[in-house]
Amino acid sequence: MTTHNHPTLADLLRRVDGAAATFDSSPSPPPNNVALQHVLEVPNDTDVGTPQSPLPFVLSFTDLTYSVKNRQSRGGFKLAASNRTIDDGLSAAETKKRSNMRVLLNSVSGEARDGEILAILGASGSGKSTLIDALANRISHDSLKGSITLNGEPLESRMLKVISAYVMQDDLLYPMLTVEETLMFSAEFRLPRSLPKAEKKKRVQTLIERLGLQTAANTIIGDEGHRGVSGGERRRVSIGIDIIHDPIVLFLDEPTSGRPIPENENRTEYALDLIRELEGIPGGTKDLVEHNKQYQLTHSSTTNNTSHPLPLKEAISASISRGKLASSPVATFANPFWVEIGVLTKRSVTNTRRMPELFIIRLGAVLVTGFILATVFWQLDNSPRGVQERLGFFAIAMSTMFYTCADALPVFLHERYIFMRETAYNAYRRSSYVLSNAIVSLPSLVFLSAAFAFTTYFAGFLYFFAIILASFWAASSFVTFLSGVVSHVMLGFTIVVAILAYFLLFSGFFINRDRIPVYWLWFHYISLVKYPYEAVLQNEFGSTLKCFVKGSQIFDNTPLGTLTPAMKEGLLRGLSSTLGVNITSTTCVTTGKDILKQRGVTDLSKWDCLWITVAWGFLFRILFYFSLLLGSKNKRR
Repeated sequence: MTTHNHPTLADLLRRVDGAAATFDSSPSPPPNNVALQHVLEVPNDTDVGTPQSPLPFVLSFTDLTYSVKNRQSRGGFKLAASNRTIDDGLSAAETKKRSNMRVLLNSVSGEARDGEILAILGASGSGKSTLIDALANRISHDSLKGSITLNGEPLESRMLKVISAYVMQDDLLYPMLTVEETLMFSAEFRLPRSLPKAEKKKRVQTLIERLGLQTAANTIIGDEGHRGVSGGERRRVSIGIDIIHDPIVLFLDEPTSGRPIPENENRTEYALDLIRELEGIPGGTKDLVEHNKQYQLTHSSTTNNTSHPLPLKEAISASISRGKLASSPVATFANPFWVEIGVLTKRSVTNTRRMPELFIIRLGAVLVTGFILATVFWQLDNSPRGVQERLGFFAIAMSTMFYTCADALPVFLHERYIFMRETAYNAYRRSSYVLSNAIVSLPSLVFLSAAFAFTTYFAGFLYFFAIILASFWAASSFVTFLSGVVSHVMLGFTIVVAILAYFLLFSGFFINRDRIPVYWLWFHYISLVKYPYEAVLQNEFGSTLKCFVKGSQIFDNTPLGTLTPAMKEGLLRGLSSTLGVNITSTTCVTTGKDILKQRGVTDLSKWDCLWITVAWGFLFRILFYFSLLLGSKNKRR
């Protein structure tokens, strides 16, 4: 099959937002496209810049039908549907069922050929993105009717992920990475480890030139708070990261526009108005007419050649031998998981270290909280009142770890769609992302733990630091898991605050374990605050050598506490006579061990509590993985 002379995607992209290269005066390219084979040629290392004849691939789709349930149905419509005369052979139940469904795709058929750009043009809400999703296997097989084949063979989901790429409508990128870094990280994911790094850089530089991004190569992507590249450049970067491995099939959802479309302007009407504008200029439509004639000639001359495409495996193998799919064999993932972890970790660290204000805010919150606690609970005495104050300090201190980590909730929520886009087409494994996320979080947790422990507590410092770090680890893992389950920031914060309040309630501070109703006892054992709270209590009160209540102090916090010392001595003598035990004002009545028994902290040692807290962190990381595995299929129902 010969190469068509109509414009490639590279030509179209050069027109976006003032790119250096220009194209003729033809109207805007359609908003949604499915491109096959040589949409944008990223040459391999053996033949840079030399175009080759495309191999025959034909993507066919027949009778694609997709319906969804209406979220709301008007009562009048339901009444009309149920009362109308049924003359089409459908039962009343079937008629009612159909009336509650909205058809998004209705028996859509067509095909996209090798070397072509198949454009899907339609008004807003007409189903363009839905059709793209259907072709890209982003709709559940149970919901989508019809067939999709490549070279006459059913296109399996696993195969499609390997040979294709999907560019979403939204430009979801890491804001603090430069254009070149963004493309380079994509190359690290998509290209095999066997390809030398110099060759990967070469492909990235070639892609930057093809996309007209030379002037923006060292500019950060940017976000609301950081100025970066323009909107058109962001769009081209989004396309670039998905074509770095030179896929056979490329799906693009609203990839570009050749002239900027005014806000709230209908795209179809704008294209028609543009053609009318060209018609009013002498020779204005000449290039458009000539291009159409040339396209018709080349299209008709190649139709017969593609009517009998090669068998799918043979065509893919031939494409790989020519440099498609980065000269790598068709494998599920381009790299082993340890390589993925390294690249993910490096990318996350690079992005976060350029936003030090986020860590500074967390550190400030920890230091301020620690300072307040240290000054409020300064130099506590060994008295019954001092015991109560210690209990309050430890309860507040341990819960602070969990509330401080709540600000980690938006982190994954911001990355969620980047993660879904990248894993949808096997850029890396979900397990690699989970492990990398844990690795990246540890250094900051260590620093925060040291800052809080140093600010608030010196007795048994090393163990206190260890349990603080374990608490930060468990809290961070818990919040990370919730971010994988809840997709809305405000809803996530509400859930986090509520659950942490319940954890504190059942931790054993407000009510002892033996006083908790049996039907709520299970919550006591799953409370994340319980174990670090009991750990620090054992660290503080575990010694039998330290006395916290002496003879005369047993009257404290009672109506007898206001008696004179002489009267208290008299009461102690009478109590000693009754009990047969000599109790003086200096006799130790309650040790630290006694306090632990009173609080019901007897079933676990402080080291058991430490390991259990650490284990909670690992458990929530595992649950985070399963939440990603089950909740990020990125498919419509």
